[in-house]
Amino acid sequence: MFLPFFLELKAAKVPVSLREYLTLIEGLEAGLARYDIEGFYYLARAALVKDERHIDRFDQVFSHYFRGVEAIAGESALDARALPEEWLRRMAEKHLTPEEKKLIESLGGFDKLMETLKQRLEEQKGRHQGGSKWIGTAGTSPFGAYGYNPEGVRIGQNESRHRRAVKIWDKREFRNLDDTVELGTRNIKVALRRLRRWVREGAAEEFDLAGTIQSTAEHGWLDVKTRPERRNAVKLLMFFDIGGSMDDHIKVVEELFSAARSEFRHMEYFYFHNCLYEGVWRDNRRRRQELLPTIDVLRTYGSDYRVIFVGDAAMSPYEIVAAGGSVEHWNEEPGQVWLTRLLDHFPKAAWLNPTPEAYWPHTHSTGLIRQLFGDRMFPMTLTGLEAATRQLTR
Repeated sequence: MFLPFFLELKAAKVPVSLREYLTLIEGLEAGLARYDIEGFYYLARAALVKDERHIDRFDQVFSHYFRGVEAIAGESALDARALPEEWLRRMAEKHLTPEEKKLIESLGGFDKLMETLKQRLEEQKGRHQGGSKWIGTAGTSPFGAYGYNPEGVRIGQNESRHRRAVKIWDKREFRNLDDTVELGTRNIKVALRRLRRWVREGAAEEFDLAGTIQSTAEHGWLDVKTRPERRNAVKLLMFFDIGGSMDDHIKVVEELFSAARSEFRHMEYFYFHNCLYEGVWRDNRRRRQELLPTIDVLRTYGSDYRVIFVGDAAMSPYEIVAAGGSVEHWNEEPGQVWLTRLLDHFPKAAWLNPTPEAYWPHTHSTGLIRQLFGDRMFPMTLTGLEAATRQLTR
């Protein structure tokens, strides 16, 4: 299954060789990575990438090829392991009388089911039909399809029949190529890497291998050279909405925040409530005591900063267009005045909205914010994040 991945890397101009591919296979056979997508990522990168210049291309191909696999990685990976199609082929269907159904006992709860399923996966060697124990079809086993059990895990069945399953396990769910799937920190990092501009500045503390080899060859003695560390020179300023309507999006916003902190050396962040007003803050626990004037933010950070707002833009229109419209305090100037000032100072700005794009027209305030940002509002999906970073690099 990894040969197409290998060929995609070659098509993307990543210089991978057959020897490196075989090294990856040997690592898998040795058990260096099993059902953990992160572990496999680092194993594949170590085996296939020999120059840091190609890591970005590798990440892009990896993210595209294995998109959707993150949802079944980690501790639950065993529960999502692909079963052979032969095991699930429908050759018969179990039909029982009500009296026969009463004689079939459940295993005794979700934890017992999952523990037993794990054991069956380790022990079963082939296809099974009509039994009461193994993963198969047309039986009374708790695991499989087209049979009956009062409490089981439905695997490989087109639709519900008895509505008794405790958990539905269908391989179709694992082939989700929709870019509205949960982002995941590593995928966010890949998308954010468009906002990169490498420079070498500061103290020369990094060992320069190429320079050392050249200088040693020229002088005839070991001449160690150092150079400044390569850093991302792009500066980023992020504003996060902490209004109550954002509670449903905390997880994906935290993933974005974590990825941005690790990718950008020059990154600053602030919080606001629903709309930007005369004050922002850095610590939600002390936002009353340590409010920072927004005008000071504009004076402190230069116009070379890229700005990303993260929020659902769901609020009363008065919070944007009217003085005193804020739900928490009396704002002397409307929110749109402060947003306009910020956008005039930071021309490269975008708004990321975690609400699905189909729902944006339902909220008038979303349209107002989108208009203020010159239609630079993007959904918080992989496609949306990539579009936002393209906008910020123009």
